[in-house]
Formats: sequence, C-alpha cells, structure tokens
Amino acid sequence: MLRHVIPPARFFSQVSNDIIRHPRLSSDAVRLLTWQLSLPLDAKESLSRTATRAGIKKGAFLRAKGQLKAEGYVHEWRQQGVRGLWSTVQLVSSVPLSEAEAAAARGGGVPVVAPAVSSPAAGRPTGRAAGRHPENTPKGNTSHHQEPDAAREAVTDLHHLDRRLRVPRGMLPQLATLASQWLARGHTADGVRTEIRRSLPATDTCIHSPGGLVRYILREPVAVHVPPPAPVPRVAQMRECESERHVQPLLFRPVADEAMCPACDTAVQDSLVQDSLV
Repeated sequence: MLRHVIPPARFFSQVSNDIIRHPRLSSDAVRLLTWQLSLPLDAKESLSRTATRAGIKKGAFLRAKGQLKAEGYVHEWRQQGVRGLWSTVQLVSSVPLSEAEAAAARGGGVPVVAPAVSSPAAGRPTGRAAGRHPENTPKGNTSHHQEPDAAREAVTDLHHLDRRLRVPRGMLPQLATLASQWLARGHTADGVRTEIRRSLPATDTCIHSPGGLVRYILREPVAVHVPPPAPVPRVAQMRECESERHVQPLLFRPVADEAMCPACDTAVQDSLVQDSLV
C-alpha cells in the first residue's frame, strides 16, 4: 500500500485518530462529527443542518446522531425561553464527555483534563479538547445518585466480565441508574451483566470508551421473556363416567361438573321421560 500525503497549508482541521478509526461510529457519524469540528467555535449550525449540507439522509442522520450521543461526542438539552418556547441546545466535543463534563463545558465550568492518547494525531494540539470521564468518585452530596444495591452490583467491576471493560468509577452512578431500569423490568443483576457480556464486540476489537459502550447497551431495557405456561394434558381434564352401563371405565371431558358421559346422560334423561309417560 502506497500513500502520497501533502499536509494542507490552510483550511484544515485537526481530528483525533480515535474518531477516524472508531470501531462503533459509522462513516456518516464520523463525517457528521468531523464536519462539525471543522466549523468555527462561534458557529451556530445544528447537526441536522450539517447533515443536509453533507448529503446525509434523514434515516442515516438519526442513526449517526444516536451513535455520537451513545459514545459521548454529542450531548443535547431541552430548554425553555422567556416566552415559553422550547429549544434544543447541542454540544459537540472532540472527545467523549460524561453528562457532568458536558454540562460543565456548556456552562463554562471548571475545565476537565484532556486524555492521554496512545497514537497522537499530527499537528500542534489545540485548546478545544475536553477530557474523558473522571476516574475518581465524585465528592460531596451525591444522595440523588444512590441506587439500589442490586443495580450498583450489576455495573461494578465489569472488567471481571471482560478485561476491556475498565469503566471509570465516576460513571458508575449513571450506569447504575440505567441498570435499575432493567431491574424494574424483571431482570436480575446477573441477567444485566449477562446482557452486557452478550452485546460486546469480538474479543479482538479494541474498546476505546468502555463506559460509553455499556451506557449504549443499557440505554433501552427490554422486558424479561416469560415462557407461556405449559398446556394442561388433555387426560388431566377428563373424568371417569359414573354410570354402570359401561363394561370398562370410560373417560370423558365434562362441560361443567356432570358425572356421566353424554351418552349415559342422554340415556338417563330418555328413561326419565318414558317413566313420566307411563
């Protein structure tokens, strides 16, 4: 394979190799993200407008947007204006962000540390990058994040399921919230972990954002499949005719709680009619 590369002298953007080579982002998602990252910082162009300009159809755009949100590159908030009108605020990041980090970036909060990369892209680093999920457990009052023990158990120490799933501790409350929704649908903690393991990519695939992947897997809980009850054997629904007209025992299916088969019951009724006519 031969390559002839000439670095552009102008009108270029620096994009991380993690984005270009991301195993779970489609080509439309990569194009949508890189296009947005190439815009000026003060640009107000929405993701849907970018998709239109890039020639991405509506269905492909929705799938690409979903992938970017699942991996932490895109965050959205709904807000109400002074006149009661609702609008959507979108944040696009060059690296995955947790909900807390995205909220801080949106509001101009304390900046987070940029992640270390194993294969840095060419060019001088810029000041636009924000960090990945924090490795330390948040301090202070986090009572609103407290989840049932079972939900917490379902998402703790996921690297025991697969060594690639070293999820940052700061993401555990968020993942526990998602796991609790699975528990509410009838799943067990072991069942949630089984679903996570079953949904992982092939063992030779590198997982760049394990927390984002688990969040994507748990995003929509499914109901527990309960097999229908086994049908009652037909013999169990039958009873023996109590009439003495039969040489051998005869089984029949009663309609109500009758004690004799239809033939014997009819014979008895006919006999009663004849007796009444004599």
